[in-house]
Amino acid sequence: MVEAAAVPGAVPARRRAVLRRLLHDAKVVVGGGFILLLALLALLAPWIAPHDPLAQDLMFGRLPPWGFAGAEPGYWLGTDALGRDVLSRLIYGARIALLVAFVAASLAAILGTLLGLIAGWYGRHADMVVSRLVDVWMAFPPVLLSILLVAVLGSGVLTVIVAIVVIDWTRFCRVVRAETMAQARMDYVTAARTIGFGRGAILFREILPNVAPVLIALVTLEMGIAVIVEAILSFVGLSVSSDTPTWGGMIAEGRQIVHHAWWVLVAPLTLLCLTVIAFNQLGDGLTRSLDPVMRR
Repeated sequence: MVEAAAVPGAVPARRRAVLRRLLHDAKVVVGGGFILLLALLALLAPWIAPHDPLAQDLMFGRLPPWGFAGAEPGYWLGTDALGRDVLSRLIYGARIALLVAFVAASLAAILGTLLGLIAGWYGRHADMVVSRLVDVWMAFPPVLLSILLVAVLGSGVLTVIVAIVVIDWTRFCRVVRAETMAQARMDYVTAARTIGFGRGAILFREILPNVAPVLIALVTLEMGIAVIVEAILSFVGLSVSSDTPTWGGMIAEGRQIVHHAWWVLVAPLTLLCLTVIAFNQLGDGLTRSLDPVMRR
């Protein structure tokens, strides 16, 4: 960062080079494109969803998807046992999944990154305290801890987000700590000290930008994990209220009638898998494109 700032136009040129690498990476384009499309569907759900996701009509219960015998026009993915449109519920369920993914992953990254930077840069007592805290936290089974937290705090989107943040901040802390310790030994840090930068300025102006590529990729991967955790909690009835469409809730409902209406289970399960794969592919592509070690 110190060297780049001394050369006019170096930073914009480097940013353009990074953008070109990202646009030429198939994993970034496909994974990011799928997530972007899903986000647009979630944001525009009131105008895109063909039906009210909560509207029930027992006369249209268990209608098969389009193309199968007995299908009805307008119900592209069929209906569930209560006559609710599966496609509309999938679109509205994406709102909960992506909200939890983006917010929970971002908050976990902020908390874990701050502690990781402190532990990796200041070392000694700070490193010892943070490292012991991480070891104790990771001793608890993550899924059981999340279920316990939601059961104690009560159901709701906010509670699910808090549970994910409380569990997964350690993932960011460990990675950022290791990266910070590695970056602290680099020549640019020595140069920053030589020209009079303080420890805080070096940490946040020099080291953090160089840790950011790994951090961005890790956040993307964490979003996929958050989607799975939210689906698990909604599957067991510990997420949002039962009348709110969620992918996990739809999977739980579809499991009970899978022999009579397989599409109620297959549709949310397929979309959940595709979303997690898209986040993982996006994270893998970002790691490969942004990490200078992996580009060699």
